[in-house]
Amino acid sequence: MTDQEIDERVGRAVELFMQGYGCCQSVVAAFADIYGLDEVMAKRIAAGFGGGVGRLRMMCGAVSGIVMLVGLDCGQTEGSDREGKSACYKVVQQLLAESEAENGSLICAEILGLKGFEKAKSSYVASARTAEYYKTRPCVAKVESAARIFANYLKKK
Repeated sequence: MTDQEIDERVGRAVELFMQGYGCCQSVVAAFADIYGLDEVMAKRIAAGFGGGVGRLRMMCGAVSGIVMLVGLDCGQTEGSDREGKSACYKVVQQLLAESEAENGSLICAEILGLKGFEKAKSSYVASARTAEYYKTRPCVAKVESAARIFANYLKKK
């Protein structure tokens, strides 16, 4: 993957987020074609991971996108393949460690600065994507970071 291709994939992820798609949807859809997955199906598969998994503010959706993409890239397909499973887990741990170092956390609530049980009080109702939303949320930067981390992983492979 060239630097230009990386920039295009990262730009596509950001563009999707700015169109109203969730963090996970944006990251996964930007790379889905590499794995023979069309963008619509990628968005559907990733839809429930927004807002830190169903808006519960758990693992960041952009980070969940990295995990999904690693599974598409190197996930094992035989239940008894412990080596394949371990190899996939290794890549997940490496890329998530990179994301945590870059972003301070893997947890949506922490990234958003929520305290205590605020995350548990979260409604299932998706936030309106207004100019104010984009001004106050760090999410677009997390989408960009996740897409770049995954793209750089592909480049180094």
